[in-house]
Amino acid sequence: MPRRSLLAMLPALLTACSGVDLLNATVATDSYRRTEGLAYGEHARQRLDVYQPKDPVSNAPLVVFFYGGSWSSGERADYRFVGEALASRGIVTVIADYRLSPAFRYPAFVQDSAGAVRWAFDHAADYGASPARLFVMGHSAGAYNAAMVALDARWLAARGLQPSRLAGWIGLAGPYDFLPIVDAQTRVAFDWPATPADSQPLSHASRASPPALLLAPVKDSSVNPQRSTVAMARRLKAQGVRVESELFDGVGHVSLLAAMASVLRSRAPVLARVTAFVQAAG
Repeated sequence: MPRRSLLAMLPALLTACSGVDLLNATVATDSYRRTEGLAYGEHARQRLDVYQPKDPVSNAPLVVFFYGGSWSSGERADYRFVGEALASRGIVTVIADYRLSPAFRYPAFVQDSAGAVRWAFDHAADYGASPARLFVMGHSAGAYNAAMVALDARWLAARGLQPSRLAGWIGLAGPYDFLPIVDAQTRVAFDWPATPADSQPLSHASRASPPALLLAPVKDSSVNPQRSTVAMARRLKAQGVRVESELFDGVGHVSLLAAMASVLRSRAPVLARVTAFVQAAG
C-alpha cells in the first residue's frame, strides 16, 4: 500500500483492531530489542514486554506504560508502536498487561500497575536502565493507572516502594476526576455506585507528588480535558509540584497516542514532549 494512502486511512481506522495492526505495520523493526511475556505476578494477565534501544545502554531512563480501554480491554502487543518510539529515543520501555473488568474490579488494575512498577524497579539494571530514572506513563484508562500509582502512596507501599522513588509520571488524555460515573463500562469496572471517593487521582495530588507531564486533546469526546488534565495540572502546581501540560489541536482521544508513531508524528509533538520530559526529569 502506498505510504500516502496508508496515512489517509489511519485516522479512520485507529479505533479498530485493524487500525492498530495497520499502525504497528508501519513501525521499524531494527530500532529496538524486545523481550516478551515476562511475568510480574501469577495471573495470566500479569505479563509485560520490555523494549530496549537497539544499541546497549547503561543507566537509561525507564518508562512503564499502561494502555487504555475502559479497564475492560487491551493487549500489550497492540502497543508496539509506543515501545518502538520510546526505545528509539534511548528509553527502556515496559508495556504491561493488567487484570480487566468485568472479571476484576477496582482496585485490581491499580494493584497490578503497582506490581509492574515494582518489577521494573527490581529489574531495571538487567535491561540497561536505572531505577533512579523510573517513570510511569499511560493513555486514557492507563493514564488513570499511572496517576494512581504516582499520587496515591497506598499502591506502591503495598509493594515496598514509595511514589518518591519515581522520577515522574506522564498522563495522556487521562481521566483523573470522573464521579459520578456515567459510562456503562466504567460503572462496572468501579462497581458504581459503591465507588469510593478516594478512587479519584485528583484527590491525591499533593506536594509530595512526583513531577508530571500532562497532555490531552483540546477536544476530547471521551475524557473532559478541562476537568481532568487542566484541573490536575492546576492542583499539582498549587502544591508546588513541577508540572508541564499542554492541550493539542488536530488530534483526538485515540490519535493523541497514535501520534507517537512515526507516520502520524506530524499531528502533535507527543513523542518529543515525552522524550524531553523524561530526559530532563531523569
